[in-house]
Amino acid sequence: MRIRRLFRLDTLRPNVEQDVRSEIELYLELRAQEFVDAGLPPADARAAARRAFGDVAAVERECRAVTTGRVRARARTETMHSVMQDLRFAARTLRRNPGFTLVAVLTLALGIGANTAIFSVINGIMLRTPAYGTADRLVRVERPARASDGEDAGFSATDVHDYRAGSRSLAALAEYHSMTFNLVGRSEPLRVQTGVVSANYFDVLGVAPLLGRTFRAGDDSAGSPPVLVVSHAFWQSRLGGDPNVVGQTFEMTDRVHTVVGVLPPLPAYPDANDVYMPTTSCPFRSSENARGDRDHRMVTMFAALRPGVAHDAAERDLAALSTRLYREYPQAYPAALGFGLAVRPVPEELVRGARPTLVVLLATAGFVLLIACANVANLTLVRLVGRHRELSVRAALGAGRARLVRQLLTESTLLALAGAALGLLLASGGLELLRAFATRVTPRAHEIRIDGAVLLFTLAVAVGTGLVFGALPFLSTSRDLSGALRTRGTGGGRGRLESALVVSQLAVTVMLLVAAGLMLRSLRELNAVDAGFDARSVLTARVTPSRDHYPTREARLQFHERLLERVAARPGVTHAAFAGTVPLNDEGTGTVQFRIEGRPADAGEPLPQAELHVASAEYFATIGLPVLDGRAFTSADRDDAPDVVIVNRTAARRYWGSASPVGQRITNDGGETWNTVVGVVGDVKQNGLDRPPEPEVYAPLTQFPITAGTLLLRTRGEPMRLARAARAEVAALDPRVPVDQVRTLEQVRDESLAARRITASLIGLFAALALVISATGIGGVIAFSVAQRTNEIGVRMALGAATGQVVRMVLRQSVALAALGLALGVAGALVFGRLMAGLVFGVGTADPLTFVGVAAVMLVVAAAACWAPARRATRIDPMVALRSE
Repeated sequence: MRIRRLFRLDTLRPNVEQDVRSEIELYLELRAQEFVDAGLPPADARAAARRAFGDVAAVERECRAVTTGRVRARARTETMHSVMQDLRFAARTLRRNPGFTLVAVLTLALGIGANTAIFSVINGIMLRTPAYGTADRLVRVERPARASDGEDAGFSATDVHDYRAGSRSLAALAEYHSMTFNLVGRSEPLRVQTGVVSANYFDVLGVAPLLGRTFRAGDDSAGSPPVLVVSHAFWQSRLGGDPNVVGQTFEMTDRVHTVVGVLPPLPAYPDANDVYMPTTSCPFRSSENARGDRDHRMVTMFAALRPGVAHDAAERDLAALSTRLYREYPQAYPAALGFGLAVRPVPEELVRGARPTLVVLLATAGFVLLIACANVANLTLVRLVGRHRELSVRAALGAGRARLVRQLLTESTLLALAGAALGLLLASGGLELLRAFATRVTPRAHEIRIDGAVLLFTLAVAVGTGLVFGALPFLSTSRDLSGALRTRGTGGGRGRLESALVVSQLAVTVMLLVAAGLMLRSLRELNAVDAGFDARSVLTARVTPSRDHYPTREARLQFHERLLERVAARPGVTHAAFAGTVPLNDEGTGTVQFRIEGRPADAGEPLPQAELHVASAEYFATIGLPVLDGRAFTSADRDDAPDVVIVNRTAARRYWGSASPVGQRITNDGGETWNTVVGVVGDVKQNGLDRPPEPEVYAPLTQFPITAGTLLLRTRGEPMRLARAARAEVAALDPRVPVDQVRTLEQVRDESLAARRITASLIGLFAALALVISATGIGGVIAFSVAQRTNEIGVRMALGAATGQVVRMVLRQSVALAALGLALGVAGALVFGRLMAGLVFGVGTADPLTFVGVAAVMLVVAAAACWAPARRATRIDPMVALRSE
């Protein structure tokens, strides 16, 4: 009973284990004496007493376990109490210093918020697994062609069958290509991007539907009913998120299609498709040509690897299969084209274009955080000097260095957590801007959000930041913290640390300013690029009549000519044209290989190749593209006239040299038909202002009447004023024809620079934040230096020092720090510039003008930040300064 009481009371008696042992020994002695009295020998009596008591060792173990657990619980309670005490004291201290707290929290919020924002992008598009169930095994199979600079030449339907049957490394293989069709059945006709896929496509991707079902085996069989699977984005934006959409019907390709499912949110890869249809529903893919011709390469292949098969092993397997096919069918795969084969993991493909930009942005955000930490560390140093009396009192009462440091680290961590909370709000507010940026470089932009991983990252950064800037001030102090803080002036270790922090801030700021300057210079250079056309006062609109409703060349040509006639008669229109596409619109164009008359094609040499464009007679005048030689198209260039083409200057120089191509003939069908070159036009930056022009061949719309294309109107006034009139004229001709992408040619040009512009804006924003933080940092250090040197300045002024001398003395210190930071920053910028090599255009990463401009800005900002402290130094009363000592 007494032992049980001891166990209950052990929280009050720290030596309970010893007491329990004593009680056990006393019990054994008393019992042994009883057995001796009963006539047993002493040794036997002792053993009998132990047997009567039970397992003594077990009692002792239980005693030890209970004692240890209670002691640990007591220690945890005391630790929690101590932590809460530190937190309450830190909160009271920070409330008593609202100025310091506000500046520190805002500074940290900028740094942590910038990092949180960029990490949310990286987490969404690089770290999070794509929303494919087979993401770890999902690959894209490509056929790069040496003759087209390694671009994917695609596969035919026959290729898909051969690879599916002959591969040993693939668990499943699906085909894909994308086209646009008209969808009828809503209030207005829609032009929808349509993924044409094999029935196992979504099974290969490992995607389950949000509503209904995906395709099943019979859906891509000949004669099966036409069905559609709708993308999540199209379902939300165009169908209003209707939960009853499954089972609804729409007319497309002149057939009624039934919606059988809705997809979950997926990356817009490889294209931003609105709907998906089986291969048999596509009139092009289901044609006899596409099904049996190996030259009809319009398909991309996706595959899921067998478990345990690596990407390089699959590539070797498929490359061997490709070699056999190239050898068996040399006419379909001419050696001159240099066909190869590549297996690319889809998760890497999704972020390949975004990785360089994100690395630069992450580095810049990290630099901003470093600057914020250095600035707050300097503020903490200054504040500690004012707290030396408080710390001295606490030390005199028995608080050791470790206890004081723990209290100060608690304050810094609390500041960092407050800054993180505010930074998280700032990052949340900038998500839309980040998504707009990411849309330009990756199809996973919709996955950017603030989630648990981002919150954990923010928490980790906050705690780490608090510990870093909280610990920095102690690096220069002696073991006697309060005594070290009692010293006056900025000399010694603490002064050197303050200066080092300022110099590091300035150095990193220089690096960010150089990065921002290079991006701005690049934008300026790109804006100054001659795109080859005049974008002013030109309206563009995509017009897409259905091939099913205009099946013949004559019907299509009649629609286009009637439309051009109607819009050209509108007041304010000076030129009207119709073309397959417009420059800089990212839609891409087809390519054509041709042979020049009189030049035999060598077996080992690739044929000349050019981008093919279709345009009406007024196209060149509408976009301001000059005719350099020969003539433009005319209304006489019709089917009953000789076939003609126009080439651009790059094609003329590359394939005809200094001779004029006008009058020469080319063929792209082995000589069955010949096209006479009737003109040479200037070069157009079709694929980007930062890319050189490619060889181009233009065919007249009257001889090559395409179905869908772009209507272009050059106007006398504001082009967008004619947008409604253009829509009305199309509707008057055929209300089933969709009209979309209505914008000016200037907007098309501006949108081609949107990704670079947003990147430059983000880097510029980070650089501006760094500049502001650094300016306040150097200004604060100089102000503190002036306050600490009050006596010295008073003596100098009492001895006759002029105001200008005092100002120069103070500014000299700031200029010295700025010069050192500038030197280090320039060296760092030269290294950091290597990361930006792929982001700049028209300037080198060591551009002298940018570096000189940044140096001037830094020196001016440093001088301006220190001007106010310098002026305050001149107002010091020498007598007051001397009496204060």
